[in-house]
Amino acid sequence: MGSWIHYCSSVAVLLLILLLHGANGCDYFKGSWVFDPSYPLYNSSSCSFIEKEFNCQNNGRPDSLYLKYRWKPSDCDLPRFDGLDFLRRNRGKRIMFVGDSLSLNQWKSLICLLHSAVPHAKFTIVNQPENHLTIFTFQDYGVSVMLSRNVYLVDLVSEKIGRVLKLDSVKETSKGWNNLDVLIFNTWHWWNRRGPTQPFDYFEVGNKIYKDMDRLAAFQIALNTWATWVDTNIDPTKTRVFFQGISPSHYNGTDWNEPGLKNCQGQKIPLNGNTYPGGLPPALTVLKRVLSSMSKPVYLLDVTELSLLRKDGHPSSYGLAGMDCSHWCLPGVPDTWNQLLYNALIH
Repeated sequence: MGSWIHYCSSVAVLLLILLLHGANGCDYFKGSWVFDPSYPLYNSSSCSFIEKEFNCQNNGRPDSLYLKYRWKPSDCDLPRFDGLDFLRRNRGKRIMFVGDSLSLNQWKSLICLLHSAVPHAKFTIVNQPENHLTIFTFQDYGVSVMLSRNVYLVDLVSEKIGRVLKLDSVKETSKGWNNLDVLIFNTWHWWNRRGPTQPFDYFEVGNKIYKDMDRLAAFQIALNTWATWVDTNIDPTKTRVFFQGISPSHYNGTDWNEPGLKNCQGQKIPLNGNTYPGGLPPALTVLKRVLSSMSKPVYLLDVTELSLLRKDGHPSSYGLAGMDCSHWCLPGVPDTWNQLLYNALIH
């Protein structure tokens, strides 16, 4: 009996590995960017929902070549995003992005991709600021695409001593995560913030208070807390869980072999090839370690390396203010993240 159980477990792991690497064992996340004149998948002028900070063309970006690149896996073709098919397959379902402004980036991208496919379809937008929640519903299909803003995925609570980030608690923040059909989580962007932009004063772990701690270590503790919630509360037959991956920034030209550059300003084309010279961020190693320890299946949208190759895809000075080499122009790279999400959902 024991050997049979071991065999079944091994088969389940193998099937999960095949799923994570796309159809026919092809790794959708290994490849390169190729020029494609049929891109972008929608126009910024036809999607009024794009956040101003992501609308690079509307903000005066003079070049447009960055809009014309398609992600091409090395060993197969990635099926094109089909918004109408997406809506039909997910009829009556609720899809929620949970995370920071990179989740906002991907959420707005998905809304534009879907809206461009059914431009005359009825929709509603409901804001619930008290819950940090926005719900965009395509009424004709009963599909709700939701954004829950939560930058750490763990509880941030105001107490007498100040604002406390509770690394081992999701009691408050997880209240809206139940009874959904698809969950796409994301965190990392805020973990290295310090000073005036840091939204907390202390860390708490196991009832112990810390003024500061190693941020990668804190990130791992929080991810383990999130993972425990998923393993305890998610029924994989009812809810599919994704993790967005680690979205990279481009503030150091040395990382892409242009050491004289301090940011992404003026970058017009992706890097050639399929390997980023500067290597992968340590946060990705932490994330993969946590995901590999989970008992419930979580699909990693492993967008880090493919996004690292897109030094040209950021707003740079064509965002809201300052130099933004962290977020992404729309149309742009997050459209590919959603193309990968779409293909994961249909397999």
